[in-house]
Amino acid sequence: MAKRDFYEILGVAKGADHGVLKVAYRKLAMQYHPDRNPDDDEAEHKFKEVSEAYDTLKDPQKRAAYDRFGHAAFENGGGGRGGAGFGPDFSSSMSDMFEDIFGDFMGGAAGAGRGRERPSRLRGSDLRYNLEITLEEAFAGRTVEVDVPTMVRCDTCDATGAKPGTGTSQCTTCHGHGKVRAAQGFFTIERTCPHCHGRGEVMDQPCTDCSGQGRRQESRNLSVDIPKGIEDGTRIRLADEGEAGLRGGPPGDLYIFVSVKPHDLFQRDGADLYARVPIAMATAALGGEFEVPTLGGARARVKVAPGTQPGQRIRLKGKGMPVLRSAQIGDLYVQMDIEVPQNLNKRQRELMEEFQSLSTGATNPTSSGFFDKLKGLFE
Repeated sequence: MAKRDFYEILGVAKGADHGVLKVAYRKLAMQYHPDRNPDDDEAEHKFKEVSEAYDTLKDPQKRAAYDRFGHAAFENGGGGRGGAGFGPDFSSSMSDMFEDIFGDFMGGAAGAGRGRERPSRLRGSDLRYNLEITLEEAFAGRTVEVDVPTMVRCDTCDATGAKPGTGTSQCTTCHGHGKVRAAQGFFTIERTCPHCHGRGEVMDQPCTDCSGQGRRQESRNLSVDIPKGIEDGTRIRLADEGEAGLRGGPPGDLYIFVSVKPHDLFQRDGADLYARVPIAMATAALGGEFEVPTLGGARARVKVAPGTQPGQRIRLKGKGMPVLRSAQIGDLYVQMDIEVPQNLNKRQRELMEEFQSLSTGATNPTSSGFFDKLKGLFE
């Protein structure tokens, strides 16, 4: 039975570039893979055809020979990996194909040891530090000192991890490649060497101060600038202030997570502040004034208009929080909580009863209007 044309098998034109071949092969290999089609001889045959076609056409030299001589280029010991069976070269072929199919999804992990630069220095971890400040500190801004336990560069070995005066030798596990292979079914999987961590070499004698890590545990004291107007939950990034990398690797970053303590008087909403102030019923009725403190340290005078109602707010412009990285300042809103008199003596009660007898709809328009509506509903 004559073999089908490789381009026809993959469903691509003869002049298709490598990217088109790769996409076509990936789609067909997924469709006919034996794991997806158990006990299906036809799917297995098509999978072998697709694998053989792609294995030939992805290689520029093989493709040139095939374009010129067709299947005859690989007959009679011509060097092809026949698709008729799983021969001794099939595992190696499938390893190359695995890289082509899944390399994009796995960040190039498969086959990273073939012609790709392996990682020689591992970046240190990022660190988190929780910092709690007061609302006054958020208002004025400040510089705080924090002690952060972390991994710092080892000066004894100059972060190499090797004992001074000693060197390194090739890793015996991966033979200097930084990667090791393991067969899994039809595929050969490559992963970072667990012995040398991808470096391809190991130290002859580790540094006694850092046990070969090139870094050691230490508590660092850092200054952190807290800007004016910072809000609860803000994250401050200090670049390169995290853990030192393994054996001279670049350091990570330090993230300061700021939380603002609740205040006894003020509640914050963005750049605005809110305060609830209880005032006497007589002050609300007759009018008056009082003072409230501000976060800036001064006092602000609040004037109460006659007839002020419960929940009414008075706005004090420019007495709120500064806006982060801006010249703007929010406002302070003072909410009036009217206090009803309690524990009246005899004379006070007499005066309240006299006041009640003299009250009219004009004195209490809201309550009078409400009960007039109720009376209409009942009728």
